[in-house]
Amino acid sequence: MHVVHPPKLSDAAADDDSPELLRTYQTWKGSNIFFLGGRFIFGPDVGSVFLSMFLIVAPVAVFCAFVARKLIDDFSHNLGVLILVVAIVFTCYVIILLLMTSGRDPGIIPRNAHPPQPEATDQGIEVGPGQTPQLRLPRVKEVVVNGMTVKVKYCDTCMLYRPPRCSHCSICDNCVERFDHHCPWVGQCIGRRNYRFFFMFVSSATLLCIYVFSFCWVYAIRIMHSENTSIWRALIKTPASIVLIIYTFLAVWFVGGLTIFHLYLISTNQSTYENFRYRYDRSENPYNRGIFGNFKEVFWTSIPPSKNNFRALVPREPRPPTRVGGGSFVNSDLQKVPSDVEMGSMKPIRKNEATGGDDGGAVGGRRASLGRSGSWDLQSEIASITGIGYSDRFSRGGSSGSLGGSVEVPVK
Repeated sequence: MHVVHPPKLSDAAADDDSPELLRTYQTWKGSNIFFLGGRFIFGPDVGSVFLSMFLIVAPVAVFCAFVARKLIDDFSHNLGVLILVVAIVFTCYVIILLLMTSGRDPGIIPRNAHPPQPEATDQGIEVGPGQTPQLRLPRVKEVVVNGMTVKVKYCDTCMLYRPPRCSHCSICDNCVERFDHHCPWVGQCIGRRNYRFFFMFVSSATLLCIYVFSFCWVYAIRIMHSENTSIWRALIKTPASIVLIIYTFLAVWFVGGLTIFHLYLISTNQSTYENFRYRYDRSENPYNRGIFGNFKEVFWTSIPPSKNNFRALVPREPRPPTRVGGGSFVNSDLQKVPSDVEMGSMKPIRKNEATGGDDGGAVGGRRASLGRSGSWDLQSEIASITGIGYSDRFSRGGSSGSLGGSVEVPVK
């Protein structure tokens, strides 16, 4: 019996059928720059990192060559050598903190490949026979954080509803968890996963400035005593000390001021973005846990793992179709608004709001244009992004054209 075998596909044909696999960082849609095969992620202004390193290393090198080296023989029991060693080791520590701040994922939320599915149609629009109703996405939704109503905004670029305290960085073009600011000196966004290292970098740089500043004066005073002259004549004999004293004096106002400002932000559990935009006071900030709890949240809680595996193999994305047949879906990109996360007015949630009462005035003028009714379930859209356990308590008793209802969000 003669059996006819099916023709074998050539290797070239097989390769055509299999999708091309690339690393995630090779298909990244943000503005980030990657090093070492996606192991380090920087912002588009990564060049400023090298400038910051030069501004740290150069004065310390001058200090070690012209000041600390001269102090080696002026102190007994090798204390002069210790001054030099401490300066070098502490500088390396500051550089490491700089790289840990700028070279890691600050808390980027992965983009959605498609916008979330709208839940209903505009009820104010008449739909004729044979026509598909027009679908819209609401611009904002409401969640409840510690009894306070917080609005979360839809991001047109990332096609997701931003979790509370999240914002889209226009420089890196990413949504970042607990967005603080984009720092040009470290060339990276400051967010949930690198804020701790940013504060340690700024505060350590302040201590390094004070260290160099102090021992420059020590060296000048020793010259004054050894030559029995005035302090000004002693400074003239060590021009490197004059330059370093002026440089560190100016630098400490910058990094020292940042350290004090962020100590205030940490103690009140605010981000720089929130402080400048919302001006929380103690009674209105839904994230304030008290001074001890706020410091514990920043320094003594584990840093969550990155939501992005930049070295994972992913298929190359096909080009999206220009038009979807069988109906008109209104993509929110057509109504792109260049604004950031909307937190709304912070107000305590009332009983009727938490149990299904009407809160038609919470969103204001936006509701007429949305033409929505009922509330919005954030479990499937936000809880999967943040990893936060959202409560199932939400209401659907809102009036027509409103976003009524709320979702309880326990902050962790």
